[in-house]
Amino acid sequence: MNEERDFVTFTDDDGNEFELDVIDYFDHKGKEYAVLIDAKADDCDCEDDDCDCEHETDVYIMQVVVNEKDDTEEFVSPADEDMDELIAIVEQRFAEDECDCEDGCDCEDCADDKKEEAHKDGCGCGCGCKN
Repeated sequence: MNEERDFVTFTDDDGNEFELDVIDYFDHKGKEYAVLIDAKADDCDCEDDDCDCEHETDVYIMQVVVNEKDDTEEFVSPADEDMDELIAIVEQRFAEDECDCEDGCDCEDCADDKKEEAHKDGCGCGCGCKN
């Protein structure tokens, strides 16, 4: 995933502006897509200074259309028939980021060249990796 984030301002049907944070880009079937969340999603309303809350965050998937003539990008809704596949791709990309292994899995039950395959279904080694 990208380390540097982009922020995009959108305008709703009522003319209200809101900002979304682009947290990832990916290509699928020759098209570029962006994964966006509310730019204020990290703002916590909890009064606890050591908040560990996991707040629900809306996630948006938008197709990025480049206008080379104007050198601009437009974010448009993907086709409805593509959404199930795009959602599955995004879920997989974020699941890969949830691995708890710090320096890779060091479990003895997984040979180095088989760890990735073993973690797809969970190897049961206790390393916390869900891949």
